[in-house]
Amino acid sequence: MEYSYKEEFIRFMVANGVLKFGEFTLKSGRIAPYFINTGNYKTGKQLAKLGEYYAACICDNQLKAETLVGPAYKGIPLSVATAIALYKDYEIEMNYCFDRKEVKDHGEGGMFVGQQLKDGEKVIIIEDVMTSGKALREILPKLKATANVEVVGMVISVDRREKALNSDLSAVAEAKKEFGIDVYSVVTMDDIISAIEKGVIDGREHLSAMYKYRNAYGAN
Repeated sequence: MEYSYKEEFIRFMVANGVLKFGEFTLKSGRIAPYFINTGNYKTGKQLAKLGEYYAACICDNQLKAETLVGPAYKGIPLSVATAIALYKDYEIEMNYCFDRKEVKDHGEGGMFVGQQLKDGEKVIIIEDVMTSGKALREILPKLKATANVEVVGMVISVDRREKALNSDLSAVAEAKKEFGIDVYSVVTMDDIISAIEKGVIDGREHLSAMYKYRNAYGAN
């Protein structure tokens, strides 16, 4: 059976213990029928595959930029892996950089390691997941303090498409509303449900709970 890159990614998450089904209490207090633990990515092989999925998402959405920005810390290896995959699989050469937690006041100095950002430079922010928009809220002032860059988008692995605690909007929609930035994901909660329905992954016994959770907390 031939799978799309989205379906392959969902299978990849399950195989590596990143996507699990059951009953999980989230930080929000909600009881969710699925859980995503990106901390289970820990090998070079996993990281290489992750870069391929991010690169596919960038190309699928026709995002054009010069530099990938990986917010410290989780975004650092993701931006590097994505830059490698873009060159290896699509012959697209992109710069990458990541922020320091504190400005370096000696040597080459500056806030960013890697590409030294310039006014007008188009960048894509690379992150693992988006829960509250905290990473975006922290990296944007650093970018703007360094150069007047144009953020053409942010790419994450999974969009839960779930309402925030105090809003009917999802974290992705909130990012668009607050910062004017489009967030693209390799897959969404709907893609995961579809993968179960189509037999791409096991888990039909969890479908009822997935539907119920989406109906209760899914964002429009």
